[in-house]
Amino acid sequence: MRKSDLRKKYKELRLKLDNAEIEKLSLEIANKSLELPVWDHRYYHIFLSIAEQKEVDTEFLLHILQGKDKEVIIPKSHPETGEMSNFLLTDQTVIKKNRWNIPEPQDGIEVKTEKIEVVFIPLLAFDKKGHRIGYGKGFYDRFLAACRPDIVKIGLSFFEPVEEIKELFSSDIPLNYCVTPDKVYKFKAK
Repeated sequence: MRKSDLRKKYKELRLKLDNAEIEKLSLEIANKSLELPVWDHRYYHIFLSIAEQKEVDTEFLLHILQGKDKEVIIPKSHPETGEMSNFLLTDQTVIKKNRWNIPEPQDGIEVKTEKIEVVFIPLLAFDKKGHRIGYGKGFYDRFLAACRPDIVKIGLSFFEPVEEIKELFSSDIPLNYCVTPDKVYKFKAK
């Protein structure tokens, strides 16, 4: 299946989920993430969910990270450049939705990309080799390319993987893991 077809299919599947299902599945994903072998790191990058897109609600995962006393870093996108900057999430962080309904920090303590050790990544679909499909703007691929080579990349998905994503680009960066409500998928390093 082509990327555009997969994007359409998984957007439609997510839109069929009601708020109670999203909450239940997101909690299951957060609990399942405790099986990941990544909890000895300090700096964790996590996206804030776009409720209107019915993304995995990362609030439960945020509670886990804060409960484990981790440094939580959240992104701010810059559509004019296709880049993201990263800010430490603190009690003083002011978060507002941008024009695409993405909750983002307005300012705060900026964190250098090299410090980030683990990143939780939004996606629409993923395959059995760890390739992912996002919204197609390339923000995360550019961000991951700028990260340290040993960064741990973790996708979060309500759905199980497709067999194979075709139309891969050299700029597509595969995941190390993907967490679904039922399973943690581990992918071979490339």
